[in-house]
Amino acid sequence: MAETLRIDHLGHRGDGVAFTGSGQAFVARALAGELVEVERDGQRARLLRVVEPSPNRVEAYCPHVGYCGGCATQELAQGPALDWKRDLLVDAFRREGIDAADRIGATIDAHGAGRRRATFHARAGADGKLAIGFAEARSHAIAEIAGCPLFAPGLRGALSAARAVAEALRGKGKPLDLAVTATDSGMDLDVRGLGPLPEALRLKLVLLAERFDLARLSIHGEVVVERRKPVLFVGRATLNPPPGGFLQATAFGEDTLARLVVGAMAKAKRVADLFCGSGAFALRLAEAAETFAADADKPAVAALAQAAKGAQGLKRVTAEARDLFRRPLTSAELARFDAVTFDPPRAGAEAQARALAASKVKRVVAVSCSAATLARDSGILIGGGYRLERVTPVDQFRHSAHIEAVAVFSK
Repeated sequence: MAETLRIDHLGHRGDGVAFTGSGQAFVARALAGELVEVERDGQRARLLRVVEPSPNRVEAYCPHVGYCGGCATQELAQGPALDWKRDLLVDAFRREGIDAADRIGATIDAHGAGRRRATFHARAGADGKLAIGFAEARSHAIAEIAGCPLFAPGLRGALSAARAVAEALRGKGKPLDLAVTATDSGMDLDVRGLGPLPEALRLKLVLLAERFDLARLSIHGEVVVERRKPVLFVGRATLNPPPGGFLQATAFGEDTLARLVVGAMAKAKRVADLFCGSGAFALRLAEAAETFAADADKPAVAALAQAAKGAQGLKRVTAEARDLFRRPLTSAELARFDAVTFDPPRAGAEAQARALAASKVKRVVAVSCSAATLARDSGILIGGGYRLERVTPVDQFRHSAHIEAVAVFSK
């Protein structure tokens, strides 16, 4: 049965939230202030019609909106969307008992040329037909898409290449994830979900890599063919990233985050980059400071070390493969650094934050893609005597509820 609701605000996932006599209702694609007609199923509601549209409503430009789960707020104008993402950080800090509203700046739009990496899912249905695309909204089903307008030019042809590789591997009968990265020397494709490949199938993949001009094609990080080395330019360094390795979503996003991190640590002579990945920050920090970098990802750390070795004009870089969740740097180890930055996965860096809180490091820069864990880790640092100077939100996930942020602390 249809009913009419007034949307109070946007929730943390980008849904419009309405208050009703039976509790909250969550309406996808509805905006704050709108009067909407919906059909409810428990707390979820399906938008039927916008009766009174918000002045911030714009026309969605992708034909897959509402079907593909990648975008949550494509109907929200960009300015209000950036404000909403800042509010997500304000709310997260407030839930941790930190009133940081006056220290959280305006959100930087770091979409740039678009997303330079994407992971496609390939699944065979009961009818044997192969579906490839992204996950549907709030579902594990596959939304088959013709393309994505958020992709950077370097991912042109990525979906066609992924589909051809998935079709070639469909005889293995396994669900596949195909991660495609646009590098400065071409696309790098890594397939997850397979076991050992028979030689005939390996040769078929080599031909597909040539057909789609892939720089490299790998299975679970094992290179099948490398037609040319994937290359990323990181400051003065040339990085050959490992297959399927982590990379910031957009090139402009990485540049923006690095500028904020390096700027906050500009006066330091000895620095540490923890959860360093392949060195997006470390390789730039090393242009002015002796740099220690650590991460549990051994191939990423090896790629960082190799890039530093081949770069001209860098200070000494020491890279260590180390699980910082299980073995964070202790306060004694931290004592040799003037400044430390950390950029952990979404789970945050609780153990490392506690060690930092007990240390005498003068400057800490926390980078995070999770507002909740950034706020938690910030609370730990503040409890250890650090002062929160500023937080800068960075949006490289346009139309999604994800937000990156850089928080600067001093002691």
